Amino acid sequence: MAEIRKARKDDLVDLIEIWRGSVRATHDFLAESDFRAIERDVAEKYLPCASLWVAVDERDSPLAFMGIDKSHIDSLFVAPEERGKGLGRLLITHARQIAGNRLTLDVNEQNGQALAFYRRMGFAVHARSPRDGGGRPYPLLHMTQRAV
Repeated sequence: MAEIRKARKDDLVDLIEIWRGSVRATHDFLAESDFRAIERDVAEKYLPCASLWVAVDERDSPLAFMGIDKSHIDSLFVAPEERGKGLGRLLITHARQIAGNRLTLDVNEQNGQALAFYRRMGFAVHARSPRDGGGRPYPLLHMTQRAV
């Protein structure tokens, strides 16, 4: 079973690989130019500064990660070969333990797999934005965890 720990600087290369693989597996709606621009921002601006929790295997190798700011999950990515093994659920459970049961998150409307996962985890859509945080034409659904 995976364990969760805080991310370290030496995880950065693994985390960008997890991000890249996960996005390639679930975000087929992204234009290649947008993927590259987002990848650059994630690698240079987000990952080095975000408060991240990492699910690791018995060798302490990252398998998935989650970013959380107060009670807002701002990222959750699982390596493609690790999907369906409960890592996303494990990270959401960890978020509930550290932030309580009123978690929020945003998900791309076109990412049906993630949307279905978050609904199974007890989240419901409360609002929609027609563009993503970078102003690109990828609508975001704003979700809040239903009372547990």
